Amino acid sequence: MREPPPHVRDEQVLAVVREHWDGAATRAMHLPVGFGAHHWAVGDDESRRLFVTLDSLGPRHTAATLEATYAAAAALAGDLDFVLAPLPADGQFTVPFATGALSATPWVDGTSGNGPLRDRAEAEQTAAMLVRLHAATPSAGLRAWQPLVTLRFAAELALALGGSWDEAGPYGAHARQALSDRIADIGRWVARYHRLAAEARERPWVATHGEPHSANQLVSAFGRLLVDWESLMLAPAERDLRVLVEHGHADLCAPAWTMVEMFDLEWRLDEIAQYARWFAAPHTGTASDEVAWGGLRGELERAEWTLPT
Repeated sequence: MREPPPHVRDEQVLAVVREHWDGAATRAMHLPVGFGAHHWAVGDDESRRLFVTLDSLGPRHTAATLEATYAAAAALAGDLDFVLAPLPADGQFTVPFATGALSATPWVDGTSGNGPLRDRAEAEQTAAMLVRLHAATPSAGLRAWQPLVTLRFAAELALALGGSWDEAGPYGAHARQALSDRIADIGRWVARYHRLAAEARERPWVATHGEPHSANQLVSAFGRLLVDWESLMLAPAERDLRVLVEHGHADLCAPAWTMVEMFDLEWRLDEIAQYARWFAAPHTGTASDEVAWGGLRGELERAEWTLPT
């Protein structure tokens, strides 16, 4: 997130890190990066040593599922050198903090992209990582994929759009209008998504990262690393392979096209659901609000997925 979380001070984060991960740390600085979680660089006057994340708990994760997910990522890191996973703290990987859970990964200097795979070489390296990830044996406690939006989503959203969002904040009325204009299409997307979800249950499932795009890859002195394992789960491989397909590198994998379509729909619908909740709630026009508004418009306006020719 671009702004620090309200009612959380850097000194509070530092205190938890010193107690559970690094007793010699002296500084914690909030980083305006990512979207959906808050991050800090923690270290001392000479260097940054930890990348600390505050994940929220709610629709996507309980404390138990987040712990199990990060434990599974750490187990994968024992066999896969590109997995940059959270560090244990007193036998666990998360620590309750504020309204969520705190975790810490080693700080690694490097560069990341902004989402799209930037060239053929990056696509080939991504494909190679995914082959190894999908062949790995997942932990027994790793959660399994299930649809992120229900069959009732479009009807519930239409009901919410019947009220006024004007008082929510500067983007409220704009978001309500944009969603209202596409509510019929949203209903069609939801129906198709759930038809494909039934098909997905009959396919092989593997450990999937969920968002292996360039923003979650770190090119470092240790090689190319895959970061942000919060979305790790068992699912059809196309949950990851859609990144290769989306950026023009379908020839590097052998996807089931209906599963690519399903996960494209899932991304669109989940983003729409999150941004709808965002703009129906009080907001003030922050930098994060601006990013969210761009994200909502992007998902409502982008072309629908079609089978490659």
